[in-house]
Amino acid sequence: MLKAFSTPSDASRAIAESVSKTGVTGPLVLLHGTTVGTNTLLQRKGARVALITTAGFKDLIEIGRQARSKLYDFFFERVPPLVGAEMRFEALERTASGGEIVRTAAQLRELVADVRRSKPDAIAIALLFSFANPENERTLAGAMRRLKLPLSVSHEILPEFREYERTSTTVMNAYLQPVMQNYLAQLERRMRNHPGRDRVSIFVMQSNGGIASLSSAAKSPVRTVLSGPAGGVVGAAAMACRSGYERIISFDMGGTSTDVALIDREVKPSSYSEVAGLPISLPMLDIHTVGAGGGSIARFDSGGALRVGPESAGAAPGPICYGRGLLPTVTDANLLLGRLQPENFLGGSFTLDAERTHRVISEWLAKQANRTSLASFASGVVRVVNSNMEKALRLVSIERGYDPREFTLVAFGGAGGMHACELAQALSIPRVIVPALPGALSAYGILVSDVVKDFSRTLLLRSAADVPHRKMDEEFIALERTARREFQHEGWQGQPRFLRSVDMRFRGQGYELNVPFTKNLNQAFRGEHQRRYGYAYRERELEIVTLRLRAIMLSPNSDFPLGEGGDRSSPTVRSVKTWFGTRAFKTSLYERGRLVKAKTYRGPAIVAEYSATTVVPPGMRFHVDRAKNLVVDVTPMRLPRQ
Repeated sequence: MLKAFSTPSDASRAIAESVSKTGVTGPLVLLHGTTVGTNTLLQRKGARVALITTAGFKDLIEIGRQARSKLYDFFFERVPPLVGAEMRFEALERTASGGEIVRTAAQLRELVADVRRSKPDAIAIALLFSFANPENERTLAGAMRRLKLPLSVSHEILPEFREYERTSTTVMNAYLQPVMQNYLAQLERRMRNHPGRDRVSIFVMQSNGGIASLSSAAKSPVRTVLSGPAGGVVGAAAMACRSGYERIISFDMGGTSTDVALIDREVKPSSYSEVAGLPISLPMLDIHTVGAGGGSIARFDSGGALRVGPESAGAAPGPICYGRGLLPTVTDANLLLGRLQPENFLGGSFTLDAERTHRVISEWLAKQANRTSLASFASGVVRVVNSNMEKALRLVSIERGYDPREFTLVAFGGAGGMHACELAQALSIPRVIVPALPGALSAYGILVSDVVKDFSRTLLLRSAADVPHRKMDEEFIALERTARREFQHEGWQGQPRFLRSVDMRFRGQGYELNVPFTKNLNQAFRGEHQRRYGYAYRERELEIVTLRLRAIMLSPNSDFPLGEGGDRSSPTVRSVKTWFGTRAFKTSLYERGRLVKAKTYRGPAIVAEYSATTVVPPGMRFHVDRAKNLVVDVTPMRLPRQ
């Protein structure tokens, strides 16, 4: 494992330099997770996009849906679309809802000239009902290729109904294409130019939990916007499975944010998500993010209440204990509570400045006219940030019909192990797993990820007593042929595994639930509706809306070993003073690599390692299992007497 500083001016340089430090020569396979697409959307620094729509629908991208995330906020402002009004163009064509061509695309020469004059960097084409018949889109795409610009066509990106979501997804792909293509080309150039390296294969992590070829990622960069967090979810599921747990909640706490996701026996993507306030209707892992991390800044609001985040100190200036920051953060609070030890941070390669932290925070509290002790203030910061993260865990579990008592919390990231036990205790989660090398679990998840391709087709069918299995089988077989062609085109060897599923709804509903395609399809849907919403109609007719096919080529790295040590004696480093709540405890400080396998230890304890620190509160027991995961048995929270 190697952690290196990023190079924002050219992200590929840090990767190439890091790979060089490994000393690998000869053939190289690089599996890559990236936040370039996410950051481009968040900072709105993507391409200048020209959008071509059916005449009369060019403002659809701005009108959107009636739904408002904050219904009673008078000052609510919608996120502006990625394409301004001056960059939207109308095509004289029309396809009916059933797929009949009412009007063939016309006046193409004039349209091409208009688009050329707007000087776009990329082009998006999203016509009405193109998912039913893409002929007019193909005609327009052929005409626009004369401009030799990156082209995103909706029936290739998302052949599904709902015009707004399909248009938004296609525009987002065009918005990211030039940026991602330049970045990936630069990365490939740097890797191939390394002396002694005769062959390089680069693959990119997708938001759906699988890897894709470099060419596929360059063509459809919208599928990579959750590339990094997706690797963490896959890694958490893989490591928990080695310890015998298949129902988990992943908890990834880093410097600026926390990502949580629920996995019920399999890593399953959702077909709808939002990134930077913009809808994406592509298979993506259902990851919920909150602005709570080690660098989250603590403050008092106008009413005197303590708030933590979402503002972050970032890497510059960083927390106070790093030597430059001036505002208190969660990391500083953990240092004040003794949960972080100055000499054991990053394996001792970086020493935290405890004296400066005490002095700066004391001065800051004095300026706030607050007489709270440092220990009480730090304890309050941890309680507040834990409350924020607890809400995220409730959202992905309890609010979606899952009982957290039936799951295991898998904590990783630099700060995950410091807060996981208290969060598990609050939600009655019975155990916490801190995987080996928790600070690099996202990279490990990418390493063991399968090659995954998702395909879909909207096909509205009524399903009363009899499910039209024959018609659906024919459509699935066509999707499977398409999947095999794409795998062969990219040079993959072997036979892919296919998973079929269906989006269904009761007739009259506006949204669907996804269920596996089985013989008892109607029964499976009613059962899922009952679990999710607490009720299911017995007599109401069902509608089959969209067929989905997931094609998987299994990874050869699924059993890749991770972790080290675990059998050496004398693991205790020393005893330290640590605060839990309002009490100070004598706490054992351990080096994780020196913990003896299968031996049970008791909290309070701190387990330090290079990439993370784990805090075990009083009363809890923990051990290192055969998979080299740190497993903590969580003591249920004792409620105060009334």
